[in-house]
Amino acid sequence: MAGHGTGGHNPWRARLAPLIPLAIFFLYAREIPTILGGAVLALRADWAASLGVSLTFRLDGLGLLFTLLISGIGILITAFANVYLAGDPRLPRFQAFLLLFMGSMLGVTTADNAILLFVFWELTSISSFLLIGFDHERLESREAALKALLITSGGGLVMMAGLVMMGLASGTFEISKMGALGDHPLYLAILITIAIGCFTKSAQVPFHFWLPAAMAAPTPVSAYLHSATMVKAGVYLLARLSPTLGGTEEWMLILVSAGALTMLTGSLLALHATDLKRILAYTTVSALGMLVLMLGLDTPEAAAAAMVLLLAHAIYKAALFLLAGTIDHDAGSRDVAKLGDLRHGMPIAAASAALLALGLAGFGPVLAFIAKEMLLESVVTAAWTAVLVPAVIVSSAMLTAVAILIGWGLFWRPNPSGASQETVRETLGLVAAPLTLALLSLGFAFIPGWPSALLRPAVSAITGKPGELDLHLWHGFGTPLLLSVVSVLLGLALYWSRGRWKVASAADRIVTFGPDRWYGDSLSGLLRGSEKITKLLQSGYIRSYITIILVTVISLSGAALARSGLTPVLQDFGRIYVHEAAVAALIVLAAFAAIRSTSRLGAIASLGVVGYGIALLYIIFSGADLAMTQFLVETLMVILFVLVLYHLPRFSKISTRRARVGDAAVSISLGVLMALFVLVASNEYVQRDAARFFAENSYTAAHGRNIVNVILVDFRALDTAGEITVLAIAAIGVYALLKLRPEGDPR
Repeated sequence: MAGHGTGGHNPWRARLAPLIPLAIFFLYAREIPTILGGAVLALRADWAASLGVSLTFRLDGLGLLFTLLISGIGILITAFANVYLAGDPRLPRFQAFLLLFMGSMLGVTTADNAILLFVFWELTSISSFLLIGFDHERLESREAALKALLITSGGGLVMMAGLVMMGLASGTFEISKMGALGDHPLYLAILITIAIGCFTKSAQVPFHFWLPAAMAAPTPVSAYLHSATMVKAGVYLLARLSPTLGGTEEWMLILVSAGALTMLTGSLLALHATDLKRILAYTTVSALGMLVLMLGLDTPEAAAAAMVLLLAHAIYKAALFLLAGTIDHDAGSRDVAKLGDLRHGMPIAAASAALLALGLAGFGPVLAFIAKEMLLESVVTAAWTAVLVPAVIVSSAMLTAVAILIGWGLFWRPNPSGASQETVRETLGLVAAPLTLALLSLGFAFIPGWPSALLRPAVSAITGKPGELDLHLWHGFGTPLLLSVVSVLLGLALYWSRGRWKVASAADRIVTFGPDRWYGDSLSGLLRGSEKITKLLQSGYIRSYITIILVTVISLSGAALARSGLTPVLQDFGRIYVHEAAVAALIVLAAFAAIRSTSRLGAIASLGVVGYGIALLYIIFSGADLAMTQFLVETLMVILFVLVLYHLPRFSKISTRRARVGDAAVSISLGVLMALFVLVASNEYVQRDAARFFAENSYTAAHGRNIVNVILVDFRALDTAGEITVLAIAAIGVYALLKLRPEGDPR
């Protein structure tokens, strides 16, 4: 979305949004001396103590690094949004969503309780859904928001299972108190579920495709979510759980493999894309792969390289996204095939792009160069050197080619489309934020002591050992510098000869037949399956609903009865008397006659025989009161049936033979199941303390001599009140029907 306003006036409160991240930044910056001194800040309050869940927050070196990045870059993002969305009446809502997301991310990076962390984790998915789909009038925005929500929240649900297993395995849900779980029987299951959650959030292959699609969001959202916040959440959690889950071959295999594949895939797709924001999104995917790869190597050197790269990437990538928004706002396009020679109208943006391109390439006097040197040094000494070194070189070369396109191609080469760029003028309020971050990247390279001090406790939190981190812009001549030069030269060659490479066709195959298509096919299949299930379950026929309910009851209850083991329920059948058997046979025959009858009166008479037969059984077993009730109810029902059914049309068969056979099977199965339940229950010994209690307390406690009445009125008062309520509602309905008169009826 370009930043052209739609009219209206923004309330001054929205303009003050940058003050909130500014206050948060200074609040955490105030604790820098404390954290650098080796202390850890903690805050705890009870939440669900019986479940072992508490509101526990903890701030150490790793948490401090992320909170400063989230709030610090948040200052520039909210300020940029004020200019980018100037005149847009939706600005207050946008800033509210942005601050909601910021709070969720701060919760993720400071929560010490695993369940609390999961709550904030899902809040980031929900708030990012609101931000990505901010332009909800556009189909592209809605689809991108849904894609991000389904992928990240789905991975989060899988991760929740891992967090619960991790808490059960370690005996606590407090992350800081969890020990190493590498030898636990649940370790592999925990690692896989946690990795899936982190990989979906941090766009690792095959879950990477939601990140480029999220470029449908406004530029401030892209800059914030995909540089220092959301996509780094998975990296943060892997770093946080490294002392608990790291140190094993499984950890290295999963993280290094996923990271290397993501690194190469992202850089390859970046060469193929033409939309500037999409290009940057793919380079973010590649950088995230590098970070996961570094954490997977599980060495102090690799952890230090990962933290330096994380800081450098957050700075230059946020600036590049903001620069892309500036170009889109001022030049009216993000298509690199239509942009060029912008330096005349956008000189500050051109200077910023040159510095930021050095960061993307990882070469020159910028912090990213230090990170790349450390990364190469870690890879050279790693166990998989023969595989990882070529992978890093190839990926770096492709990123260098992209960096040349951004830093030189957009501003210095002639416009490929031939269109004039003379009318393009940069907006100073928009280029201020990218320039600030570009200068910060440059300053950190020349004054590396500052980032060294900040990153040292973060590395210690990952390795569990006192961190030794001393950054230098110049590491001297060595293998890392040689490899870095090689990657830059390959990048130059790749850029100048890109028309003769088959990169586009390879990238096309990944996009066309890759995970993005799998997602689309899966979603379409899910919708089709849901539609079919809905048609089956929501047919509109009551008989279908009743059948589904009964089949479910039969299946679940029958399975439970079978697992419990049937007691010898037939042991008392030898004591059945002839008259009892005769009444039972009469009931069965009458029921069969009611089913087979083609006359309504015959069916009613047969049902009456069934009811009166039940009353006879009550009399046989000394239930005279129940028998009297049954006679009265059955007589009333027969009369009502005769009065109502007599006036209906003649019987006609509207169901197929197959449907009737199915109904018979369901009915017989339910009858057999109920009979088995009754027989099993009759063979279970039940203490009769309840009867003794009622006999002893009916008069003394309830002041009633009729025990049955006392039970109904006092001991089962709520049950009786419910029955009375049902009868009252039915009476009101009957009264309403009696009072109902056809329109125009004089009565």
